[in-house]
This record gives sequence, C-alpha cells and structure tokens, in this order.
Amino acid sequence: MDVQETTAACRDAFAELASPACIHDPYPFMRWLREHDPVHRAASGLFLLSRHADIYWALKATGDAFRGPAPGELARYFPRAATSLSLKLLASTLAMKDPPTHTRLRRLISRDFTMRQIDNLRPSIARIVAARLDGMAPALERGEAVDLHWEFALALPMLVFAELFGMPQDDMFGLAAGIGAILEGLSPHASDPQLAAADAASARVQAYFSDLIQRKRTGPCNDIVSMVVGVHDDDADTLSDAELISMLWGMLLGGFATTAATIDHAVLAMLAYPEQRHWLQGDAVGVKAFVEEVLRCDAPAMFSSIPRIAQRDIELGGVVIPKNADVRVLIAAGNRDPDAFADPDRFNPARFYGTTPGMSTDGKIMLSFGHGIHFCLGAQLARVQLAESLPRIQARFPTLALAEQPTREPSAFLRTFRALPVRLHAQGG
Repeated sequence: MDVQETTAACRDAFAELASPACIHDPYPFMRWLREHDPVHRAASGLFLLSRHADIYWALKATGDAFRGPAPGELARYFPRAATSLSLKLLASTLAMKDPPTHTRLRRLISRDFTMRQIDNLRPSIARIVAARLDGMAPALERGEAVDLHWEFALALPMLVFAELFGMPQDDMFGLAAGIGAILEGLSPHASDPQLAAADAASARVQAYFSDLIQRKRTGPCNDIVSMVVGVHDDDADTLSDAELISMLWGMLLGGFATTAATIDHAVLAMLAYPEQRHWLQGDAVGVKAFVEEVLRCDAPAMFSSIPRIAQRDIELGGVVIPKNADVRVLIAAGNRDPDAFADPDRFNPARFYGTTPGMSTDGKIMLSFGHGIHFCLGAQLARVQLAESLPRIQARFPTLALAEQPTREPSAFLRTFRALPVRLHAQGG
C-alpha cells in the first residue's frame, strides 16, 4: 500500500502489516490506519483498533465488554485446535481465561512470582550480562563484527529463564531453539507444515516441563517452579501439573522473543540517538525513562494475538462492532498516537522521567505490556533485564556502531530480528 496516495479503505490491515514495506517500517501505515480506518474490519472479519483511547478502553474492559473464547467456541477461532498441541496449549494459557478461572490462576502464580522474587534475580542478571559482554569483547576489540542479537539479546532472556525456572543452561538453549517455530505456528495464517513444526517443538517443551515439575517436587530449590509446586500451609489451592505446564509454556513464549526484540531495539536507539545516551549514564530513574521510551517507540508485539470477543454490540468511532465479533488491538499504533503522546515519532525518554512504570508525565499509559486483567505477568522481569543491560553496554562499548543493517524476521505480529551485526568505532572513525 502506498500510504502517501491511499484514499480508499484498506481491505485487510493484517495482510498489509505482513507486507515487506511494513516489515521494514510499519509506522506510516499505522498512522494512515489510525487516521482513516481506526476501527478496521479485516477480510477475515476480525476487528482491529488502532487509536490509543480505544485500545486502552478495550484492554481495560476485558472481562466486561470483552471476554476470551469459551471452550465450546475454540473451533470457531482456532479451527485446527482439535488436532494441534500448540493451539490446545494456547487455549489453556492464562491470557485465554476469564474470571473467575483467570483470577484463580493469576493469584496462584503471582503468589510466588513476586516483585521481590524478580528483584532477587538482579545479581544473577547482572552476572549474566557481564559474562555475555565479556564473551563479545575479544572479537569486537579485534575489529570484527559480532551479531549482538544472537550473542546477547537472545542469550540473556534464555539464561535468565534458566535461573528463574531452575534449569541447566544447556537445557534452556535446547528448548529455546524451538520457540521461533512455535510462534510461527501460532500465527492465524500459519500453514499446516508450520503448525506441525510448532506442535513438535511444543511436545518437547511439554515433556521437559513435565519432568522438571516432578524433579522440583522431589528436590526443590530456590526457583519459581519449586515454589509453585511446593506446599503452602496458608493456601490449600494449587496448580495442577497441566495448569503449570501451560503457565510455563506461555511464560516462555511470551517473555523470550519479546524481551530479545526489545533489547535489540534499545541498542538501535542508543546508536541512532547518541544525544539520548546520557539517560543511561546517570541514576536508575533515567535508565527507567530510557527503557519505557524504547518500549513505547517499538513495541515488540504489534497487535494482540488472543481473541477478545465482544459481549454486546459496541460502537466506536461511528463503527458498530457486533456482538461475538473477534476484536484485536494494534498496540504499536496506540503507542504512537499523537492524541496520547506529543510528537510520538520522536524518541524522547523525558516523557517517562520520574513517573510510575508505564505512565508518561502526561498521565498516558504505554500499552506494550497490555492493561487490565491481562497485563503482562513478566513485565517487571523484562524491565529488570533491560535496566541491567543497557548501562553496561553503554559503559563497556561506548563506540559501538552498526556493522551493517540489521535483518528482521518477516513477521507481522512480532517485530523481531534475525541478526544485528555491530562493531566498535563508526565507519572511518
């Protein structure tokens, strides 16, 4: 779509977001969609919201105006769910549940997956960051190019999850190798071979976590899996093994690729806006502001992947969304809505300085972690990894530069990378 010349309505925003032009830079099209077709009905019948106010309201209204698909409706939204392990696991995740089931499951995992537990990981995260940078240093100092995406952005969340789950690092690298295949298979437009590859990878993850749960039950350690399967004298309720496997599978999928993509985008922001690096050289409040602005400018998940079903006819912007329609939100477009964030295409960490996480100085909510009852369970873990990484990268490699243009994955859903080659010193420097 030529955004400069378009006057007619877009037939299918999801297809347009998958185009090479949007993979390279989706924001001109998102701007057009927000201005001309903010309550978009795609060819498949899905509705897509792109204005910040509409997205914020829809996320907040989940559990009221919107609900997840009921078990009897899964075939409608996931026609291959009857034969696909990956789709069955997706249907059982926390993000697909409504109260009171959602309330129970979230309470049980939040009981142990606390802010304190995540903060206790900070020394381990700092150690992992230092080790990965140490590993990159010799090649960089020899003037060679290093793929920061593979050597750091992917490796860090993998190793952090290994610490969190109490797994050997090699085991986590083995499981993580299949995450890309699973995410591709969960796309609404996935082919049968892609879904089969996703199911094979999901089966390996399911079998591993089933064995891990049993090992933690007999030999608990100081990790999240041991805590969740452990006995709580003040709480008789527990997660079943199937519920816990689904939870771990969902955490791995939701927190691995997205965190890696955000680290990549943060490094690109450091390189593109050197005048903003001072935020990473001061106090934790400045680092936090830089991290929040990266999350706003480049949300790793473009749109919501989970169906939200309208519980009644809903009118937004003069468009009626009928009862039982499937509604998704275009998170990345909302984050760059000028009605929410002034000069939204400008990278400006000052808009988040001194505020609570996710809120701008104007009181607007950054949408990358969602909102409402389905707010991302791993948001704080992702923020800690970024906060521990970026100042150390800046201090260790102050002359870091792109060796060549990064390569992106051809995904309409996740704005992720295949490679991010970097080296020390700019060309001719």
